[in-house]
Amino acid sequence: MKALDIFNINDRQRLNDFIQEAELGKLALITKQDRPTFLMVPFNQTLLENGVHRSIAINLFAANCLSLAQAAALANITIYDFLDLLKETDIPVVDYSALELHEELKAGR
Repeated sequence: MKALDIFNINDRQRLNDFIQEAELGKLALITKQDRPTFLMVPFNQTLLENGVHRSIAINLFAANCLSLAQAAALANITIYDFLDLLKETDIPVVDYSALELHEELKAGR
């Protein structure tokens, strides 16, 4: 998942983009005059099952906008409980390419 999308509220031509992003389950930051105005949170199964805070935390973690500890704090749960939540929602905890994983394992020896 890519980082958080940012849309200007006055950009009426991109309204379909707002909707498509929400349908894909992505958060988006809506701005007005280059200042954050509101956060668009998709109304989906993740939101229904986990609530607003946890849904936002999951999405921001998946978009690499928050660390594991930051996302757990936003969700108001322990890191261990957040790890369980990520597992339940099929969000990977680490996102290494094969080369990055090989380098990490090599560095750990």
